[in-house]
Amino acid sequence: MNWKNNPVEKIKDWESELADNHQNFIKAGLKLDLTRGKPAIEQLALADGLDGILQGNYLASDGTDTRNYGGLTGLPEARNLGAEWLGLPQEEVIVSGNSSLSLMYQVLHVGAHYGFGGTPWLQQSTPPEFLAIVPGYDRHFAICEKLGIKMVNIPMKADGPDMEMVETQVRRPQVKGLWCVPKYSNPTGNIYSAEVVDRIARLGNQAASDFRIMWDNAYAVHDHHEDAPELTNLMELCRLHGTQDSVFLIGSTSKVTLAGAGISFLGGSKANIAHFLEEMAYWTIGPDKVNQLRHARLLPDLAATKKHMQKHAEITRPKFELVLKKLEESFRDQEMGSWISPEGGYFVSFDSLPGHAKEIVRLAGEAGVKMTPAGSTFPYGIDPEDKNIRLSPTFPPIEDLSKAMDIFVNCVQLATIRRHLGEQ
Repeated sequence: MNWKNNPVEKIKDWESELADNHQNFIKAGLKLDLTRGKPAIEQLALADGLDGILQGNYLASDGTDTRNYGGLTGLPEARNLGAEWLGLPQEEVIVSGNSSLSLMYQVLHVGAHYGFGGTPWLQQSTPPEFLAIVPGYDRHFAICEKLGIKMVNIPMKADGPDMEMVETQVRRPQVKGLWCVPKYSNPTGNIYSAEVVDRIARLGNQAASDFRIMWDNAYAVHDHHEDAPELTNLMELCRLHGTQDSVFLIGSTSKVTLAGAGISFLGGSKANIAHFLEEMAYWTIGPDKVNQLRHARLLPDLAATKKHMQKHAEITRPKFELVLKKLEESFRDQEMGSWISPEGGYFVSFDSLPGHAKEIVRLAGEAGVKMTPAGSTFPYGIDPEDKNIRLSPTFPPIEDLSKAMDIFVNCVQLATIRRHLGEQ
């Protein structure tokens, strides 16, 4: 029976019980963190082999002394890994430092201030816009906001973005790009279907010539199971449709080896990479090639990377299973929210009833569980329905995660019951 059908007095009794639980959580003085998708200490330890792996041999395969200046494009062996990662030939990939976010910012900065073969976006007669798939990644949105690029919300569907809306929007010349996390999307965990990837590949024929797809494949190898589905290769379809200049592809090892000391990849057509390198030469003499060589020795190819990631999955999978079990047990027969069960990635996306997310997050913080602010998965921090909450299970020990989920469940129930009673 739906809990709303119970007598008001019974619902009030439940609210009182939930409120008592909440006060007990507050008194416990817990400090639990579910804010960001950080690797756990045990995951970081899997890359301890990076230390000393070079054994005094700093020469790359082409004879480059990695301790010296130069090499904007990165080492050949690191580019080979990036090429496999992104599904491109080596000459269409450059390798940089630990932050793929920096590469994404730099790409948009080039478009905004220098342009892609035409007038810079910010100097055109109509202010530039980007399509933002929601719920989505807050740091993507922050880049646009910092550069003065307006964002237009595009709803996420089960198989990827609402492509009818995307295809309508890109016909407007002021639309200059589209943010995508195509595999295990942040935060929903969705994987773009082959049909959606093909429709995205065709966008370059419908959009302005300086339109760019930002294909942030951050979770390309973050599978929870060995038989995980494969993502369709976007660039192969772009070449088929003649739109290869409309896309930049991004990846990194930040959640594979060391989150603060990995390497990042940027891929694109030869024309896009050449243009980016021309601008890149003004802000760097070259990346950290010693770290690139360390990574190439630890992870010589994609097969080795996937084998390494199976060890990650052994650590993260039980945490996701715990979160999903708690949600299923607590809300299976209650109309208090919905969630997606991802097959990989770093997040679980929970949708409360509309108008409840901020209060749930506030209550959780009061009880000692830090969470990403409600609204952060939307541009400008505004969730129009105030319902999406991003859960990040990977970082805390599983015992702390269990406590945090008990608190979260109690907060969802308490906020929902209080709102219901207030509307009676």
